Amino acid sequence: MNAPAPKSKSASPARNPRAAEADETKANILAVARREFADKGLMGARIDEIAEKTDTSKRMIYYHFGSKEGLYQAVLEQEYIAIRDSEAALPILDVGAEEALKAHIRLTFDHHFKNPEFVRLVMNENILHGAFIGHVDGIKRRSQHVIQGLKAILDKGVAEGLFRPDIDPVELHMTISALSFYNVSNRYTFSTIFGYELGSEEAAARRKEQVVDIVMTWCRKV
Repeated sequence: MNAPAPKSKSASPARNPRAAEADETKANILAVARREFADKGLMGARIDEIAEKTDTSKRMIYYHFGSKEGLYQAVLEQEYIAIRDSEAALPILDVGAEEALKAHIRLTFDHHFKNPEFVRLVMNENILHGAFIGHVDGIKRRSQHVIQGLKAILDKGVAEGLFRPDIDPVELHMTISALSFYNVSNRYTFSTIFGYELGSEEAAARRKEQVVDIVMTWCRKV
């Protein structure tokens, strides 16, 4: 009789069903909490209502996140990880400076437009004077990565003779974020006052290219 083949050292252990179920439960809670906190803020959202809209219980929410504030902070962390990971995935070193910066601007604009809950969560955190954002694990480290990426683009643009040498990457990030943020944060007031539908795909596409032109014009060497 042949001996059984030895197990490959590279083979990963089978996924623990309980761990997988716990991950699904947490993901479900976070998805519901994201909507609740975005719509009602930290003060207005209630754990009872979040539990009713999930596939779990109030007890399990406290088990996984400790408190309403812990859940809110976990939602913030998830939102910032999502945008920072998408920014980090851009192949900025493989293309020219102008193409890299345009790609970064478009990605930032699209992320805000497609994730209005993110914008509302950021607005709510500012109403709270940033009480929780500083406690999000790795927030400063991840944010430094995006600044370093923008600095690399700016340095390449200066070396290529395209960009001004006096642009602060933090100020560039602020400008791009502000122009992308407004299209969502003021969507309803602006649309009502001026009759210009900021929420439409067509309007967003036009505005995105305007933002690209504004930022690129500011960065280009005169």
